[in-house]
Amino acid sequence: MNVLFANRQRALSISQGGVERLVQTFLRWKKVSCDEVSVHFVEKDEICRLHDDFFDDPTPTDCISFPIDHPKDSQEKYLVLGEVFVCPEVGIEYANSEKKDPYSEVSLYVIHGLLHLLGFDDQKEEERMIMRGEENSAMEYLKENKVLLHE
Repeated sequence: MNVLFANRQRALSISQGGVERLVQTFLRWKKVSCDEVSVHFVEKDEICRLHDDFFDDPTPTDCISFPIDHPKDSQEKYLVLGEVFVCPEVGIEYANSEKKDPYSEVSLYVIHGLLHLLGFDDQKEEERMIMRGEENSAMEYLKENKVLLHE
């Protein structure tokens, strides 16, 4: 599986290898097979622009996902799961306010974005509860296997 990595931010040092391990381990754990997924780390101004352009909301957000092929529906030979845009600056601000580790917080944003690519949603309360359960299970598994992003 190709994990395409783009880092257009300076708030948090993030390694391509760490992102690849995180994404690949999570998707294997979820038993999801695909050929490609993209993860972009962007500055706050870029996430605000994307949020405004696609969701009519110019405020900063943690991550935005753009699904392309769904693994269960696609008959494509080359399956592109989609793209996830993450703003580490938002993660750092939240982590500092809650006395949490910013790398764990940004790892959670990547997982949240991947869950959106897999069809999970969080617009309604019931969906949000399911999403939080998926996130918690994933983060526990990833922590146990020591694949969360780190310095």
